[in-house]
Amino acid sequence: MPPWLLPLLACPRDDAPLQLTGERLRCPSGHEYPVVDGVPVLLIPDEAQTMELAHASIKRAFHDAGADPRAPELYLESLGVTDEQREGVARMHKQGASAVDPAVSFLIQATCGNMYKHLIGRLEEYPIPELRLPPGEGRLLLDLGCSWGRWTFAAARKDYRVVGIDPSLGAVMAARRVATELKIDAAFLVADARFPPFATDTFDTVFSYSVLQHLDPDHVETCLTGCRRVLKPGGFAFIQMAQNLGLRCLYHQARRGFRKAKGFEVRYWSTGALRRTFSQRIGPTSIEAEGYFGIGLQPSDAHLLPWHLRCVLSCSEALRKLSSVLRPLVYMADSAYVRSVKQP
Repeated sequence: MPPWLLPLLACPRDDAPLQLTGERLRCPSGHEYPVVDGVPVLLIPDEAQTMELAHASIKRAFHDAGADPRAPELYLESLGVTDEQREGVARMHKQGASAVDPAVSFLIQATCGNMYKHLIGRLEEYPIPELRLPPGEGRLLLDLGCSWGRWTFAAARKDYRVVGIDPSLGAVMAARRVATELKIDAAFLVADARFPPFATDTFDTVFSYSVLQHLDPDHVETCLTGCRRVLKPGGFAFIQMAQNLGLRCLYHQARRGFRKAKGFEVRYWSTGALRRTFSQRIGPTSIEAEGYFGIGLQPSDAHLLPWHLRCVLSCSEALRKLSSVLRPLVYMADSAYVRSVKQP
């Protein structure tokens, strides 16, 4: 655990400071959290979890303390990988079809979107996108739902000091391995975005991509309240969300009969609802288009995509740039960035 991380941490139950004693973090109220191979696990076991993967993390960290956290079966199990999928990815990795960490090879579709499905087990490099933020100049950034760390690494390469959190211990272990491989300085811990385990007024920026859009609106509001608390006055949240009038988003809503989303399905928000909710929970809010015809495609990944997806990406980028002039186009974006500033 990086030495600069501990002073930033606070109990996710009562926001009290934490002290490290052996392999446990404790707050003055007596709440304890395990540290697994240097990774703090700051989940609240008695809270209802928003992801099934969190249950595997709680089991490993709180109940199976003797298990080796670096063992492949840990991170694959806690990522929800079936035995058949595990064997397939391991076989392709052994045959040299994938040049990246096996966990990342499996996670590529989950973290980057369905249009990256063809890369499962066949990745030859880590797809680290371009972060649409100004240079960090050493400022603190929190990445909510970091998974294997692609946006955490993007922020670190832009000179932010970054902390990534995710409820999956397996994903966080993968992120640490990749950080070591790429020689990137970043901190990771296991935590719930609804209860960010950090001191008040800590971060300059809170970022999240393709995470909060999977949560029910009441859970999103809880997350945003936590974001506001850990942001410094004048700091801002920059969070990607799915919109209900995007062409691809309308298609997916129609496929499920416009019923209410269940489980970890994507929730599609109106632009107005995003603006109201984020303004109420954090502060003054603006919305910009992030992408069209789907969610997740990044210009930096063009060389990894087949020709027809490169065409989709080119059209998406053209519309995104045009939306800065023709503002109504923002309403039709499938994917939007919501920027909210915490007032001093």
